[in-house]
Amino acid sequence: MKSNFQFLNLLGTVYSQGNVLFTPLSTLPDGSTTESLMSPVGNRISVFDLVNNRSRTLPLQTRKNIARISLSPDGRILVVVDEDGKVLLVAPTRPQTPVLHHFNLKSPVGAVEFSRDGKFIAFSTEALVHVYNTPNILMREFAPWRLHRTYAGHSGEVNGVTWSGDDKFFLSFGTDLTAKLFSLQPVEDFRPKTFAGHRDSVIGAWFGGRSQDSIYTVSRDGALFIWGGKQDETTVEDEERLQKDPQNRLGHTRWGILQRHYFNQPNTKVTSAAFYEKGNLLVVGFGSGVFSLWELPSSTSVGNDITSIHTLSISNERISSVAINSTGQWLAFGAQKLGQLLVWEWQSQSYILKQQAHAHQSSSSISHSSITHLSYSSTSQQIATSGSDGKVKLWSTQSGFCFVTFSEHSASVTGVEFAKRGQIIFSASLDGTVRGWDLVRYRNFRTFTSPTERPVQFNCLAVDQSGELVVAGSNDTYEIFFWSVQSGKLLDILTGHTGPVSSLAFSPVGNTLASGSWDKSVRIWDVVGRSRAVEPISMNSDVLAVSYRPDGRELAVATLDGQIAFFEEETGRQTGIIDGRRDISGGRSIHDGLTAQNNAGGKAFNSLSYSGDGTLLLAGGNSKYVCLYDIRESTLLRKFTISENLSLDGTEEMLDSRRVNSAGINVDALDNHEDDSDAGDRLAGSKTLPGVMGGDLSKRKWKPTIRTSCIRFAPDGRGWAAASTEGLLLYSNEDLVTFDPFDLSLDLTPQSTFETLANKEYLKALCMAMRLNEETLVTRVFEGIPTTEIRFVVGNLPLGSAGANGSETGYYLRKLMELLVKRIDKGPHLESDLRWIIEILERHGTMLRGRSGGDGSDWAGVLRGLARGMTEVQKTVSTLCEDNINTLEYLIDQSIVHERSRMDIDTSA
Repeated sequence: MKSNFQFLNLLGTVYSQGNVLFTPLSTLPDGSTTESLMSPVGNRISVFDLVNNRSRTLPLQTRKNIARISLSPDGRILVVVDEDGKVLLVAPTRPQTPVLHHFNLKSPVGAVEFSRDGKFIAFSTEALVHVYNTPNILMREFAPWRLHRTYAGHSGEVNGVTWSGDDKFFLSFGTDLTAKLFSLQPVEDFRPKTFAGHRDSVIGAWFGGRSQDSIYTVSRDGALFIWGGKQDETTVEDEERLQKDPQNRLGHTRWGILQRHYFNQPNTKVTSAAFYEKGNLLVVGFGSGVFSLWELPSSTSVGNDITSIHTLSISNERISSVAINSTGQWLAFGAQKLGQLLVWEWQSQSYILKQQAHAHQSSSSISHSSITHLSYSSTSQQIATSGSDGKVKLWSTQSGFCFVTFSEHSASVTGVEFAKRGQIIFSASLDGTVRGWDLVRYRNFRTFTSPTERPVQFNCLAVDQSGELVVAGSNDTYEIFFWSVQSGKLLDILTGHTGPVSSLAFSPVGNTLASGSWDKSVRIWDVVGRSRAVEPISMNSDVLAVSYRPDGRELAVATLDGQIAFFEEETGRQTGIIDGRRDISGGRSIHDGLTAQNNAGGKAFNSLSYSGDGTLLLAGGNSKYVCLYDIRESTLLRKFTISENLSLDGTEEMLDSRRVNSAGINVDALDNHEDDSDAGDRLAGSKTLPGVMGGDLSKRKWKPTIRTSCIRFAPDGRGWAAASTEGLLLYSNEDLVTFDPFDLSLDLTPQSTFETLANKEYLKALCMAMRLNEETLVTRVFEGIPTTEIRFVVGNLPLGSAGANGSETGYYLRKLMELLVKRIDKGPHLESDLRWIIEILERHGTMLRGRSGGDGSDWAGVLRGLARGMTEVQKTVSTLCEDNINTLEYLIDQSIVHERSRMDIDTSA
């Protein structure tokens, strides 16, 4: 089993805070165009391909949550700024997305904006605007960040910066109720222009009009001012300056307010705005979740007025960010509290993208994922997640999108499981119900409840291998309930535990059920036999998780003291133990008085998962680490750090003494009452305290703690998933190494491989390509082998060691099968691939049957992937055949009707 897992993608969370932006329109090699949306998710960035319907997460992390991002006009440079003002310069189009340069502005950044030509970058920190020359990404520089100039003039924080069309001027606007016009280069007789008159903070300012002869400013109170040159106040000196220096017309114009407009939305304020210059379109987002689309006049004449295109409500929470794509057809919205991301096509009035994460039901100003449990489908193509918001979501591992959301539960959902057969999932909730969901019709087809009048809170769930039995453990009555899926009736109630039932697991091969409880015991129940035998196993601490090995012969138990114990399923004898408290320990909370090394007492594993071959065990819990163990050697193979985000509590190993005040309290643990957005949220919230007439001022910020609530290995063995504070993290061991130099020689090159293929030495060419282990090379050689040579190549494929350096037995065969698994999933050459698979099974089926993965190779994952691909092919072909049969029957019936009508006409004639 491979253990070289690396981060692949982030699901479950689509937006957290900051600004969203569209990438430039690009052309693919096939001639089609594509456009993507970038969204900050914690300290990572997710990219959503809106044309191909896929998402990916860039392989980079900032130190804290991302505050602002900005993309150069050509899309080659991405600037990422976190909450502390630390800047990363990234090349998003390059492989592996390298970080080119680092920079520290040493204070929070309010805005980042590239100039139109991409040569300058403007940063705003507090009341200042810093303009830097864009670093060169083609060569290494000793000092890449060169300050062009710092601009002062605002008396409050700067909210944003907008460049003019010729990049000679830019507008800055902020909380001092004004916008200011600055020049990039010194201009003779020019002084910065001030645009005053608003009664609230200015959140947007843009150049507009036919030749940028007007300026638009929008404030939080919903006021839109249109500024233009006042001809009646123009002096002779102004005209002389314009004639002398016409290229700097914006700086020599005497500006004044020409029109005032107000967006009438009661009891709310403007929270975000965006302007599309080519179409004079203005999008305004409000704190009530409503957005308005307006068309502004192209001329500043007195008779021209703004036109409302439409107004739409997308949620009940404030819209944090708005963006418009390069064609002006798509509008992107980000809702911070809901973790919601939407793309709206305003002309057709339809959604291009509509995604929302599991969100905490709290007053936190930043939405963090609240996934409580996850489960893989048998094909590893789908993941079901449950959340504390009472929702069950289904995610596609291929596209990264959520395609189904079930919201019938009225309380936190504590468990979710796929049935091993059929398109069914089950979920348990604290609302006292266990529900079954049909994934064909997308409906709730079964609801299981307890027989008592008072609802029982279910906090764990298990489904047997046949999918006929559903079991749930209670949190308050300490009982285990059995239901029949077919009839929906309660079959039995198992009693014996004296504490809350924390975990349940069915044996993969037998009819036994293992249950773990806080009463420091594990019980193994014979749920099908008449004897109803129970085997109690006493533990030294509270049981948090139980998991069966895939062959059903071993049971792993995680306890509160940080240990993992292993028991034989038949005899109940303990076969091993792993003390993982020191392995999972790490990360110091802001309230901890102990160091991270000495604070391991509260660290424990709450989720366990076996690999497909049963040799590896994955364990996660209330820590920033996920541990991967070799069960036979009882050793720690790897520790995965699920997040390096210092905005989360528990990620720092050492606390900064400079952040501790004179009272000995960490300032990060204090609530910042002066934060405008937080105060506005409290005042705009629901009235929960008696006597409060203007909102709930008791709402406070809180800092979420990094932890892992559930982990699972993928059934095909290619990866695993972890439900963490920041979302659903996917790890994979696919396509991680493109070059594996084993058994090589000087004459083994791609050119020599192609020459061997041209000489029709197909077996030798295939082996040479697999030795080089370059995917494109192997694919070209594989597709160059004629179908008539498949039997010979498969029959003579070397099965011994591929090299003298200890390469594993059957290397070429496994590589060939891995290639077929990838091709059968998305390749067009179905008939040829099926011929290869048939020959492999006929020639080497006996050897594959004896492979159990005990030699460390990934045969189990390859075979599962092959079975999954064949199942998908069977479904596709059967569906196509049924459609063709129906079409042929229809055509035959129509021909009969036509023949009868023709005979009737002939008879009447």
